[in-house]
Parts: sequence; structure tokens; C-alpha cells
Amino acid sequence: MSAPDPSCLTAELDSLSPVRHVGRVVGVGRGHLEVEGLSTKARIGDRLDLKRRSGPVLAGEVLSIGHDVIHMIPDSTPDGVTIGDPVTLAPMPDFAPGLHWLGRLIDPYGKPLDGKPLLRGQNARDIMQAPPPAADRRALGERLPTGLAVLNTLLPIVRGQRVGLFAGSGVGKSTLLATLAKSMQADAVVVALVGERGREVNEFIEKTLGPDGMARAVVVAATSDRSAHLRRRCVFSAMSVAEFLRDRGLSVLFLADSVTRLAEAHREMSIAMGEAPALRGFPPSVAPLIAGLCERAGPGTGEQGDITAVFSVLVPGSDMDEPIADILRGVLDGHIVLSREIAERGRFPAIDVSRSVSRSLPDAATPEENDMIAEARRLVGTYERSEVMIKAGLYAEGADPVLDQAVRVHDELDAFFARSDSDGIGNSFARLSLILRRASAAAMK
Repeated sequence: MSAPDPSCLTAELDSLSPVRHVGRVVGVGRGHLEVEGLSTKARIGDRLDLKRRSGPVLAGEVLSIGHDVIHMIPDSTPDGVTIGDPVTLAPMPDFAPGLHWLGRLIDPYGKPLDGKPLLRGQNARDIMQAPPPAADRRALGERLPTGLAVLNTLLPIVRGQRVGLFAGSGVGKSTLLATLAKSMQADAVVVALVGERGREVNEFIEKTLGPDGMARAVVVAATSDRSAHLRRRCVFSAMSVAEFLRDRGLSVLFLADSVTRLAEAHREMSIAMGEAPALRGFPPSVAPLIAGLCERAGPGTGEQGDITAVFSVLVPGSDMDEPIADILRGVLDGHIVLSREIAERGRFPAIDVSRSVSRSLPDAATPEENDMIAEARRLVGTYERSEVMIKAGLYAEGADPVLDQAVRVHDELDAFFARSDSDGIGNSFARLSLILRRASAAAMK
């Protein structure tokens, strides 16, 4: 963690303002409050503080602006709010990342959540940036070591690639993301934790990431009890941090957990604004929102670095055709599917190799490596197509030479897919080659 530049203190002082504009509550709608007297001063996204006659101050955000009134979406239920309650406008704080943010846990506004002071950076950034010009971006880079044998070989991730991690709840998604955060090659790691339980945020930082993983990371968190606009803002704030680091020539690993909770937060806000749900309960605007987020990751331009991104998606009932999963599959460079059946038999990471794809292949591997990948996939697919017959005791050795080979190698391949490998990609391929050679030799006997 680097020390802040002295100019950061100047930027912090410059952001302060002694002026506060005040309005009054004039109506309570479905999911929002109507406030009069601020329509010429407020901007979309500005913060609001409502002082109730009893109880604590109710914070919120400007959702929409009319000619005479603005609509405020509160951070919590508006119990105790009455007509005439004063509402103070607190302009949305500038989001200004800095290199001294590495090693810190922050909220979507850049405020520290770890109990230690944190200065803003020198230059503010718009969290809703456009992606780099498509024609100016570099091609995908070299293959990256991941710390996992299966991702080093059959499902490679290359520099600047954008990958989806599709999983139900409780199958090891967060643990896999943490493994990548600790082991994957990158100059810096940015993690967005959207809608997580408060206990899990602390556990992710202290136990899963640990001091070594946290040293090169910035974690942006909005827990499940926070308002919809904070949960939606979380991912875009984290992406802005990643872009700040990329613009300084760094190779950044971006991890988002999860895009599904981002979409759910966006749905809450869109319905409050009157947008009708269309995609199985999600509004049409969710598709461009997610596509725009994903496009901001990837290779940079010129002297910029790159953002290698892993976006996690919650797929209830392993439904890969649900709207959010379907949107992401269309814009990403590959997807990794975690299987509940594999997790229940105790193999972690519970990656379903047959249903997972890396679109960096075949360019990310040599011809010899591609041959090994194809052979391993062929054997895995052959075994899975006959698994019911094998478990029912109907399989008879000798009827199908390819199936015989798949049965012999299945346990070794399954163990290989669960293997951690910190010795690099070459070592992972060497182990896979040994397994396939043994299987081939056994088939020739």
C-alpha cells in the first residue's frame, strides 16, 4: 500500500462546500419521496438527508428531477416521514481513486469501511465512463497463470479476457474468486462485493484473501442491507478504480460478485422510476447496463494496461437461459460453469468442464497443447454420456475402446481438475500429458 500524495489533501479540502440547499417533503409515492425546492439545484445521483421529526436522519439519492419536485429514493423504509420534513441536498461526492487505495476496503462512494482514514485521489472520475474506442484497443494478451490446473489448461484465461462465472448458491463461487485474487498473475486486483452479508465481507478479506492477497487489492463493498442505488453503484465504482489503475499501465484483475445482484438492484430502481419489467421481471434497460459494464473491461489502448475480468452470475436451478446469464454469455469471452452435482460429491472447484468454454482458444495454446485439450474433453464427454449406464452396472469393458479409455482415466482427470498448481502453466500441461499418456498406453494393451 503506497502513501497518498500530499496533493490528495488539497483535493480533499477543495471538495468541501459550506453551502447546503434545503427542500421539503411534499409527497410519498411507491418506493420514492417527492421533495420540493431542490429541482434547480439537484443532479441525478446527488445525496439527500431527510430529517424526520422522530428517529434518525433518513439518507437517500436523487432518482429523477421534475419541473417543481425531485424524486428521492430512500436508503431504508421511510417510516415516520411526514409532509414538510426538511431535506438537505448533499451533492454527490466526487469519486477520485488513488494508488494509496490499494489494500483498502471502501464503499461505493470511496469512503473507508475498515475504520482507518482514507484521502481521495487527485482527480475525480465519472463512474459511468464509456469504454475505450473499439478500433484502438489491443488484442488479447498472453495466457495467465491462475493457480488452478484446470484453468491453466482446458479453460485458459488470457490478459484482457472477460469471463463469466456461472453458479448457484453454495457451490464454491466466492472461494474460487478468492483463489484467483490470490494466485492469478496481475499487478493489482479490484473486487466488487455486491449484496453480500456483512459477515461474509469481513471473512472474504481476513480469511479468504488474507494479508498477502489484500496487499495488492482494492475491495469495494455494498452489503445486502444497503439501498438499491448503493448496490448498483458498487460495481461501477469498482470498475472506475480498475480503469484508474489500467490508465497507469498496470495489469488489473477485476472480480465482480455478482452481476445478478447488480441487475436486481437496477430492477428495484427502474420499477420505482416507472419502467415496466419485460425480461422475466427485469426491465429492458438491464441489457445495455450489463453490456456497457463488460465492455469497459478488456485490453487498453496505447500505453494503458489492461483489465482481465471475471463476472460471477447466480443461476438458480442451474438455469443458464435465465435473462442475466443469457445477456452475459453473449458479451463475454468465455464462461466457467460450477456444478452443484460436482460440489455435492466433494470436488472443488466444482467446474463442469463440458459446459465451460474459453474463447481464447485455440490461439492461447500451442498445437500440442490444443491436442491435449481436445483429447481430455473427448474423454470427459464420452464418460459423461455413458455415466448412467456405468453407475447402473450395465457397462462391459471391451465393447467400446474409447469408453474403456474414458473409464480408466476418469478418476485421474477428476483429481486433476481439483488440483491447485502454483508452479505455472507448463507444469499443469506436463501433468495432463502424463495422465493422457498413461490412458493411451493402457488402451494399447
